[in-house]
Amino acid sequence: MRALLSSGVLVSALLIAGCSSSSNSVTPTATSANVMPVSIVSGSRLLTTDAYSPNPVTVPRGSTVTWTNNDSIAHTSTSDSGAWSSGTMAPGATFSMTFPTAGSFPYRCTIHPNMVGTVNVQ
Repeated sequence: MRALLSSGVLVSALLIAGCSSSSNSVTPTATSANVMPVSIVSGSRLLTTDAYSPNPVTVPRGSTVTWTNNDSIAHTSTSDSGAWSSGTMAPGATFSMTFPTAGSFPYRCTIHPNMVGTVNVQ
């Protein structure tokens, strides 16, 4: 009886371990794999190429870049070619843009033109 009980405990432990190892694996979804965050850093109005982080940002074609204003004042993310404009982003605001075609896309803050960045789409 004791051996049977020990075997049952061992089998249960193995089953739980087997289940937990498969539930710990995380498969990224298409959405999370194709969204790249970019921070507008604190104090960015005084910066140039370091105002947006990361910069440059490189993403696969079809990805979405989401800018978050982590500064205490308003900023924008505005394409040099006019392809997008976030409008004025208050502190804490976000703006997202999806990039369906490959290329290099420079952008800037229209409020603080010294703040510049580039999205490279492969």
